[in-house]
Amino acid sequence: MTLESAIGDITPDASAAPLLESFIADAWRAPDATRTTLLQDAATGAPVARVGDAPDIAAAVDYARTVGQASLGELPFHRRALILKALAQALTAAKDDLYAVSAQTGATVRDSMIDVDGGIGVLFTYGSKGRRELPNATTLVDGPPENLSRDGGFGGQHVWTRLPGVAFQVNAFNFPVWGMLEKFAPAFLAGVPSIVKPATPTAYLTAAAVRVMTESGLLPDGSLQLVVGSAHGFLDLLDARDAVGFTGSASTGRMLRRDDAVVVRGVSLTTEADSVNAAILGPDAATGTPEFEAFVASVVTEMTAKAGQKCTAIRRVIVPEASVDDVIEAVRARLAAKVVLGDPRAEGVTMGPLASLAQRDETIARVRDLVSGGGEIVIGSLEEPEAVRADGPVAGDGAFVAPVLLRFADASAPAVHDIEAFGPVASVLGYRDLDDAVRLANLGGGSLVATVCSADPGVVGALVRGISPWHGRVLVLDGSVARSSTGHGSPVPHLVHGGPGRAGGGEELGGIRSVLHYMRRTALQGSPGVLTGLTGQWRAGAAADDGTHPFRKPLASLRVGDRVVSEPRPVTLDDIEHFADFTGDRFYAHMDEEAAAANPFFPGRVAHGYLLLSWAAGLFVDPDPGPVLANYGLENLRFVTPVSPGDEVRVTLTAKQISPRESEEYGEVRWDAVLVNQRDEVVATYDVLTLVAKE
Repeated sequence: MTLESAIGDITPDASAAPLLESFIADAWRAPDATRTTLLQDAATGAPVARVGDAPDIAAAVDYARTVGQASLGELPFHRRALILKALAQALTAAKDDLYAVSAQTGATVRDSMIDVDGGIGVLFTYGSKGRRELPNATTLVDGPPENLSRDGGFGGQHVWTRLPGVAFQVNAFNFPVWGMLEKFAPAFLAGVPSIVKPATPTAYLTAAAVRVMTESGLLPDGSLQLVVGSAHGFLDLLDARDAVGFTGSASTGRMLRRDDAVVVRGVSLTTEADSVNAAILGPDAATGTPEFEAFVASVVTEMTAKAGQKCTAIRRVIVPEASVDDVIEAVRARLAAKVVLGDPRAEGVTMGPLASLAQRDETIARVRDLVSGGGEIVIGSLEEPEAVRADGPVAGDGAFVAPVLLRFADASAPAVHDIEAFGPVASVLGYRDLDDAVRLANLGGGSLVATVCSADPGVVGALVRGISPWHGRVLVLDGSVARSSTGHGSPVPHLVHGGPGRAGGGEELGGIRSVLHYMRRTALQGSPGVLTGLTGQWRAGAAADDGTHPFRKPLASLRVGDRVVSEPRPVTLDDIEHFADFTGDRFYAHMDEEAAAANPFFPGRVAHGYLLLSWAAGLFVDPDPGPVLANYGLENLRFVTPVSPGDEVRVTLTAKQISPRESEEYGEVRWDAVLVNQRDEVVATYDVLTLVAKE
């Protein structure tokens, strides 16, 4: 892909700027050009592209529900995960071209890494987690089975199945690649097709990334569509089959939440809204400590990365009253040393412009509101700043705003806890004690993230306990993690991204948790046989096959319910003492009759649990070479009934779940192991995990 193929030739003639196309029903479609919005280079004002009215959104929804659902539905989790990995590799190969487009949004190379590489990293992560943490199936079993009858003949099981509709994803302008992929990846892994609606100011970068993905040939039909332009009324097309993921302002989030589509028709809505995030400096972190230096570095990074256009950026810098002046001067010095404002394509520039002139004007207006609300600008100004220009003609004004730090004498002033200037802007507040720091942080009404910077465990504990209910993520920063920390403003796909209250009350990302946003949990009830058939996991009471030893069967012929029942093995006192001598495990319950009998759990000396597990393996293992390649673990082990000298034990091993690996010549088999004594009392239960050849 070249820059020209992504967005067309850049031209100073606005009327000749290319029209951005939408990708609907697996075809690129031009918009209605009757009315268009011109998108300009953030640094130079040069025309980049034009956006018209979106093509037929109803057609996109219908195509997703029919073609997209069918093509994704036939793929198990592992196949979807492998596609995500391959898409990440395709985007990686096109990264240089995407960076060139990204520069037009005002992004420096470092900013583009956050957006482009961050989005690619999301795909890689879900590609990995999908294969490691999900079965190679289309249904996800949730938790253990529930027995609902005395005889075990009737029970229940929770399962997750994918939503039968579309994931409609409305994204913000500040992360045109990462913002799309953080929603797309878990929806795709769940098996739900996506319609992506990017924010207009930077839609050309989203379109460039989507073009790479579509031209890769990896996407199943209908699994990803792109709608560029106004999507007004899209909620009218959705119902309980569908999910909406929204990132944007809190006011728009509230409007969506009140819509009949959500309130009446049951559309699933997840919102991630603006928030006035905080960073708290502990009283122990005085000037000169590693914590103070790490704190100041974090504040400056969050003010300047993406020119402060991050929903996770630090807006409130909450420090001990005695440290306010020190923090201001340290921030001033670091800004002077680290920040060069200008065109991101110019050499040496470390901070670019805001994404558009409209965003510049909005940010300046909000800073003025903060000043009216009691803030005093102590670093920077609202005057047009000097900016480094790249070689070549300047076609217009750039959307530049210099970093601005305000100080609030009244730390409780409502403006600083409510108004977000979405740019390189932060405010310093002084607190009296830890309770006051907690109070100030929570005045934000719910935030995506907060940082606690301290090396004192007592301080950290008090602050984290106090602010956690109001924050979706809390970063604890001290000198030991200053270099390794992922940072205040960097969500990671492994952990929840979202926050309560003003921040939207929803979640994006969060590992497999986010996949479940696009699935629905159902409680199934029925006989063991019915539940086994519906879930693909054998449960006690379902049919079982005692024929050929299951360790002689490759995956191609192994079936859920294949089992082996061992002969009994007697347990002697000599066995117990030999195991104790051999392993060194001479716990008194195995060696001292009087002490063991005084224990409320044992009748006297008992066999080691691990001795019984070792014997169980000897009882069920078929020793000859065969399709079973390796035993790689036990899970859910419980010791239930003690075994005394003179008892006998036997084991039943049943194929519980079979998961072929998509890219390997083997798969995973989970076996249900039950060890019982001569009275048929359960001694131990656990799952055995093995790797078994497909053929």
